[in-house]
Amino acid sequence: MSETSQFVDAYLPALLLQAHDLVASEFHVIAAEHGLAPSEWRVLATLASGEPTSIGRLAQIAVMKQPTVTRLLDRMEGTGHVRRVPHGEDRRITLVAITPAGKTLAARLVALAREHESRVLEPFGAHGVADFKQMLLKLIALRRRSEEPEVEAERSPSRRAG
Repeated sequence: MSETSQFVDAYLPALLLQAHDLVASEFHVIAAEHGLAPSEWRVLATLASGEPTSIGRLAQIAVMKQPTVTRLLDRMEGTGHVRRVPHGEDRRITLVAITPAGKTLAARLVALAREHESRVLEPFGAHGVADFKQMLLKLIALRRRSEEPEVEAERSPSRRAG
């Protein structure tokens, strides 16, 4: 085995991407049977709690660029699954809320997603799954914290003027 394949075989981003592709593609078939593209499913899953969410936060959670989310929301509003609502305090922010029809569909798919996840993770046992999820959550939190100063620096007016 070459050094390159050994590296890739144990490189965290490559492993996460392969695991995501294998596991998510299985569920995307189920979502498609319910008329949803993978990106639409991610948005509905994010909104399933019923809490209106900003477009920026949706983009972050669904791992999509904000302009892509905006176009996707146009389509999803057309199907009656979501609606845009104004932010109560900040007119610059648009929130997205799930509609009753979207909530019904999301509830059905969340139940199926939980069943799917249970089947996928069953070989690892309850403690292994809990530990694995905790590690992933910690990794995400640590990486988000480490990129915050960079994001703020990119937004600062002096940085944009250059």
